[in-house]
Amino acid sequence: MDPKLFPPENPVFGLLAMIGRTPLLEIRFSVRGAPRRIFAKYESMNLSGSIKDRMALYILGRAYEEGRIREGDEIVEVTSGNTGISFSAVGRALGHPVRIFMPNWLSEERVKILQGFGAEVVPVAKEDGGFLGAIRLAEEWASRNDRTFLPKQFSTDWNVEAHYRGTGPEILDGLRSLGLRPDAFVAGVGTGGTVMGVGRFLKERVEGVKIHPMEPSNSPVLSTGRKGGVHRIQGISDEFVPEIVKLEELDEIVSVADGDAILMAQRLSRFLGLAVGISSGANVCAALKVLEEQDPETIVVTVLPDSNKKYLSTDLFSDEPERSGYLSPHVRPKRVRAFRCP
Repeated sequence: MDPKLFPPENPVFGLLAMIGRTPLLEIRFSVRGAPRRIFAKYESMNLSGSIKDRMALYILGRAYEEGRIREGDEIVEVTSGNTGISFSAVGRALGHPVRIFMPNWLSEERVKILQGFGAEVVPVAKEDGGFLGAIRLAEEWASRNDRTFLPKQFSTDWNVEAHYRGTGPEILDGLRSLGLRPDAFVAGVGTGGTVMGVGRFLKERVEGVKIHPMEPSNSPVLSTGRKGGVHRIQGISDEFVPEIVKLEELDEIVSVADGDAILMAQRLSRFLGLAVGISSGANVCAALKVLEEQDPETIVVTVLPDSNKKYLSTDLFSDEPERSGYLSPHVRPKRVRAFRCP
């Protein structure tokens, strides 16, 4: 991240070089026989391997600035995986104990990684309220225990700021260094921090740019405002529309089936060596869907949030059937080029 974000006396300063400034990828495809390309930030290069490191570092840096967290305070957060891992990694690096409340239906790898970072993991069953129940339990824990810090990823503006001041500028600077400008940005909505932060930054600086949130077609929470169904794109569509998501600031919602996302992630790995998770496959599907409706030279950008290492026990490593209406069977990844963050 930009070393000017926090001064040297802020405890997070020593971690700035390990988070952000990820490569920008140009990925070329054949889609129904026609050449296409998109651009994507390769976020598995961050400290703990996901885009959520940006948010964790930024929130803790701001909390230190405002005196909301002190040495030895316990960090307490709710997560579907990556955010908890990020707060565990960054929190432990800064000397904080970490307690993570997490739905118990997520991948086994996530739990083991959290425990490997020394976090206390509290599983929450559907019978106990699922994701919303986990939020309630975390708040109850914090209210009963002094010296705790709740990042509140779904409601804090610091989540949005992390991407407004980090990811957004990196995308714009990276494209400008290639003589390009973004026409559209696409990202799945978990907390909504990425799509809102990058979206606000780009809309302030690029006339006419479109910002598209992506959601699972199996769980259309953004489209309906209601609790969605079961889906396999872990990390997005967590049963509710987060407080920081302002749909009126965004453009058309793009829906992607979880099976299509799995197939696309598998293709990115097998054809290009990009070992990405299911949400990355979903983002690429969504970006290509947006591009299909535009001129082929339109510059569509997305993010590849994490690697495939947290999905070893999931359907990402199984034979996924191709279904009618899927995009991925018509897509062949052809080439990838990586560009350093300027």
